[in-house]
Amino acid sequence: MKKKPLTPEQLDDAKRLKELFNAKKKALGISQESVAHELGVGQSAVNQFLNGINPLNVTNAAAFAKVLNEPISSFSPSLAKELAKMAESLSISHSTKIHDKPTGSIANSYPLISWVSAGNWYEAIEPYQLRDIEIWPESTKNAHDNAFWLSVKGDSMTSSSGISFPEGMIILVDPEKEPLPGNFVVAKLTDDNEATFKKLIVDAGVKYLKPLNPAYRLIELNGNCKILGVVVDARWLEID
Repeated sequence: MKKKPLTPEQLDDAKRLKELFNAKKKALGISQESVAHELGVGQSAVNQFLNGINPLNVTNAAAFAKVLNEPISSFSPSLAKELAKMAESLSISHSTKIHDKPTGSIANSYPLISWVSAGNWYEAIEPYQLRDIEIWPESTKNAHDNAFWLSVKGDSMTSSSGISFPEGMIILVDPEKEPLPGNFVVAKLTDDNEATFKKLIVDAGVKYLKPLNPAYRLIELNGNCKILGVVVDARWLEID
């Protein structure tokens, strides 16, 4: 099947991105190869994005924006608007600053923990362990005090269109929120050490964990899983 040609808007996006990349690559010390590593693609794919052969989507536009330290709107106003619409439904913002754990109240600040720790967050966490956690990203969402952040791993929740959670994005998990069909959840399967992040769906009365990436399979829930919490916020983590 012949590849669908890019729209004029997509070609303009590629042109602006290429100009921005060429203008900043020396100062930032980046190359097509280093950008490819950040995006998790081959160098030829980066070249195709820059030269208007393949269209950008929200996921790789966000990765380019992160590498170039520029907002998506600087090269793709349309994708910036699409991301803003996604933000309305899940409070996704481009970045959040991190800081040391506050000495007083930690309202709206939640610990960034590992996926292994998430599996026994309820039972295992002790006050002294909380003091050892150095990264406490903030959220404007009114999550429960026991909520925690996780950093997305892999590409199972990366989508080529619509809402997407690329590797490196952080998600805020509220363990007290009731999981409903359509929610994005973090769950722990009986046979796995680590927790997993998927979309909870119900089909013909059967519950499944659904990845956004169609290359990954559905996971049927038949008593082999414990849902640890519902994702209520997601964003890029910016360390300064």
